[in-house]
Amino acid sequence: MKLTIQPLNFNPGRDLNEYITDNVGKLSRFYGRIDSANVCLKLENADLTEAKVCEIKLTVPGNDLFAKKQSKTFEEAISETVDALKQQLEKMKTKNENQS
Repeated sequence: MKLTIQPLNFNPGRDLNEYITDNVGKLSRFYGRIDSANVCLKLENADLTEAKVCEIKLTVPGNDLFAKKQSKTFEEAISETVDALKQQLEKMKTKNENQS
């Protein structure tokens, strides 16, 4: 799986990049045919406490999956977004198995 990380208006540290790589990489355990993952991190409404946003787009054969979560920290937002994508992947996998 090809992984692209796009931080908007800030520089993520090495720890955050590793956190993204580890968590997004685990998605391939749920569905092995993920072609690529595009992770976009940004700050929205800086005056809010939950201003850290993570968007992940997964490219899989036949579909693209997308999830976006907002939280207090990037780690929380990443984790919540990955969890949402796990659910989408499991649903897609079940649907594909039922069609076969």
